[in-house]
Amino acid sequence: MTSPKTDHAAFLAAVAAVTGGKYVRTGADADPYQQDWRARYRGAALAVALPGNTEEVAALMGACRRFGVAVVPQAGNTGLTGGAVAPDGLDCLIINVSRLNRVRAIDPLNNAMTLEAGCILADVRALAEQHDRLFPVLLGSVGSCEIGGLISTNAGGTGVLRYGNMREQVLGLEVVLSDGRIWNGLKALRKDNTGYDLKQLFIGAEGTLGIVTAAVLKLHPKLTASATAMVSLRTVGDAVKLLQHIQQATGARLEAFELMSQSQLQIVLRHSTRHASPMAGDDPWYVLLELADSAADWEPVERLERALASAMERDLIVDAVIASDQAKADRIWNLRHTISESNKREGFTVSNDTSVPISALPDFIDRVTLRLQKTFPRAQVAHCGHVGDGNVHVIIVFPHDIGDADVREAAAGEANTIVHQESVASGGSISAEHGIGRMHIDRLPLYASDVELDLMRRVKLAFDPDRMMNPVKVLRLP
Repeated sequence: MTSPKTDHAAFLAAVAAVTGGKYVRTGADADPYQQDWRARYRGAALAVALPGNTEEVAALMGACRRFGVAVVPQAGNTGLTGGAVAPDGLDCLIINVSRLNRVRAIDPLNNAMTLEAGCILADVRALAEQHDRLFPVLLGSVGSCEIGGLISTNAGGTGVLRYGNMREQVLGLEVVLSDGRIWNGLKALRKDNTGYDLKQLFIGAEGTLGIVTAAVLKLHPKLTASATAMVSLRTVGDAVKLLQHIQQATGARLEAFELMSQSQLQIVLRHSTRHASPMAGDDPWYVLLELADSAADWEPVERLERALASAMERDLIVDAVIASDQAKADRIWNLRHTISESNKREGFTVSNDTSVPISALPDFIDRVTLRLQKTFPRAQVAHCGHVGDGNVHVIIVFPHDIGDADVREAAAGEANTIVHQESVASGGSISAEHGIGRMHIDRLPLYASDVELDLMRRVKLAFDPDRMMNPVKVLRLP
């Protein structure tokens, strides 16, 4: 939709007139915004604008429309599929919402809070805790990811088992549309059947339909009692059986249930201190799990001890360590939350985000591991993720000296093909929580039906007829 005759100087002046020159980044000042977190994808936007309120976002959208410049929405830029990076060959403006970080309202009685898209997840969780509430989404990037990005990618994390994806946490949205209009859908209602549920279209749309500027989020009762454990197992099948066993033994109190392969644990230990793990890492598989509840009279450690003792009697686990205090529990969970950073240090990492039915996980992991090891004998194959929702990440870590960018991308493409083929063969999806972005845009048509693709294109063109919103992401349009 962009014009080859765009007057760049006039456009940048129009952007500065909206935000003030202080909040426009160009040249070297824009570099931190021009590539993804893993430094795998890089773009070259005309500038980065940091608006301070929703009205400025709308005004920037108007300027982009007048000058024929595409828009790339960006929040914390912690995504893993290149969804917030400018595409090649188009005049683009990155609109970064990090300055939209006000808390507009908090209503503990309604278990809801209204805040802007640039609020950092760690701050949101802390704010909820101040009001004796819980905001349950938790990711490894908790200290830098922002609410707008979490909504736009329908982020998951370790709490999905109990609370669901980001989609389940959103009651209402405020969105700036591609034509510059502001849709105020900030309703704090749990029941509202007045026509189409428009907010759901923007959740997981990766900024291709509009820019999320604020949201009403659900809160939950603050958890007052918890117990964390790390257990070792022989097989993924045992992990699936253990999940069912713990759920039956403890009711709905299972807060998280995360799987790690031995290879993944060893990578983490190489890039942190070995004292961070209560287990040496000699067994094939590990599960990190947590029970939690808000009931004052509940004894989580006692309940977890009984459940794990019973699991050991059934030969489901090899060994178990229960954290004796919160500091030890934090060290256990740090093993999970430092995986991405550790893998990045270890080598060139290709991390897949597939999901399969929970019952299919053991066979899926066996098949995909064998294929990857046979195809890439120099690479390490590791696994981690959320057994409770079938989303176990298949990770291939190549040596840093694998080759230049073209060699790396070819290897990544071949690895992704193997993982996606095996996932779909198991009745699964090629993306569970990271999104399609730039990484999988050409893979989506291989695994989605013609009807699905047609409907998605119709939605895209209905909201963005000029194709200016985050182009070359999610869908390629004719």
